[in-house]
Amino acid sequence: MRMVVMLKERLECAPEAAWRALQSPTVMREVAGPWIAYASKEDGGFPARWEPGDHPVTLLAAGVLPMGEQEISIDLDTRTHEGVRIVRDDGRGVDGVPGLIRSWYHRMAVAPHPDDPTATLYRDRLEFAAGPLSPAVWAGLWPLWQWRGLRLKQLAPGFDEERAPADA
Repeated sequence: MRMVVMLKERLECAPEAAWRALQSPTVMREVAGPWIAYASKEDGGFPARWEPGDHPVTLLAAGVLPMGEQEISIDLDTRTHEGVRIVRDDGRGVDGVPGLIRSWYHRMAVAPHPDDPTATLYRDRLEFAAGPLSPAVWAGLWPLWQWRGLRLKQLAPGFDEERAPADA
């Protein structure tokens, strides 16, 4: 059984700033906390920004209780839809709670907001399947996604103040 969790929000920052934020492991950790924390399993820890490819992590409930391992598999798309930039994660759960999820397809898209091109239209869609446990997993993910959306809206005004990475 496939389940979907979605968000559609206006972020008070420039689309370029939102795009930089979506490529930031720091922002990912900031919007998930304090409910979920991520510990990188890569040599040297998290990169300064997500690069295409696989990024193994350990998930920690409330920042301390190990929940299992997940592979974040990043693809950055700036060409499929004109004016839209998309971060895709089609990673997978490896073990523990994340391992219950049999398929995972997460897309976060940013574009100029139609009512104000200085603001950002943010869309977030997660499709997943966890077999007969799908409804229970959805019941846990839905509030986490609402929290993430709220935190992004709170943090977005500060995204304009961030500088683009030197290699961008």
